[in-house]
Amino acid sequence: MPAPFNAFKQALKQGDTVFGCWLGLADTYSAELMGTAGFDWLVIDGEHAPNDLRSIMAQLQVLEASDSHPVVRVPVGETYLIKQMLDAGAQTLLVPMVDNADQARQLVRDVTYPPHGDRGVGYALTRAARFSQIADYGSTADDEICLLVQVESVKGLENLNAILAVDGIDGVFIGPADLAADMGYMGNALHPEVQDAIMTALHKIHAAGKAPGILSTHDDMTRDALEAGAQFVAVGADVLLLSHAAQALAGKWRDTLT
Repeated sequence: MPAPFNAFKQALKQGDTVFGCWLGLADTYSAELMGTAGFDWLVIDGEHAPNDLRSIMAQLQVLEASDSHPVVRVPVGETYLIKQMLDAGAQTLLVPMVDNADQARQLVRDVTYPPHGDRGVGYALTRAARFSQIADYGSTADDEICLLVQVESVKGLENLNAILAVDGIDGVFIGPADLAADMGYMGNALHPEVQDAIMTALHKIHAAGKAPGILSTHDDMTRDALEAGAQFVAVGADVLLLSHAAQALAGKWRDTLT
């Protein structure tokens, strides 16, 4: 019995476009709700949301009944964290702040079993292998792991060609907010210079045969990114959806009294 098939990875390999949303509320109930909304994929955010291993695993559990594929963003590209997330059942990882090819190569080793990688062989105890029920997990898991790296700095863009040359990287996600800040435009990812850098990078990623990714909550930027070749495109975040809707509703009725 092999490791579970990763339909998200296959979609990217086929050149499909898939739309996703960020999960930052760090809660199983809201994650389950988002799993019914119709997104192709959902990011369980371990970098900027108050998540830990157990809360991420709990969200993986509720999303297993969903048609939305869970993508786990680790807080940092550390080997021990990646090992834990994979053993907890994550099959697709998004790793922030990748600035060079050496980092990318180590991340590939982190998600790969020996003799070609560094992932610890303890799958008989893990949720990933259905607690030893997937007898062939060790020999089949590598093919179903999807590794996405975030390039979100000027240095990362300078090293993009070298990162793209690393075998085992399935997709490269351009982080607009961090990139804008590093370019001197904090809070203004829509600045023309930032947008030009983003779209140029997406074109380059696509031309290299990797899947380009982006997060955009602005329709014009989203359309431009799709035109530039973006394949895995996040178009919102649960925190923003709730916050903006709540503020609008409160303001609507509060304004009737003025």
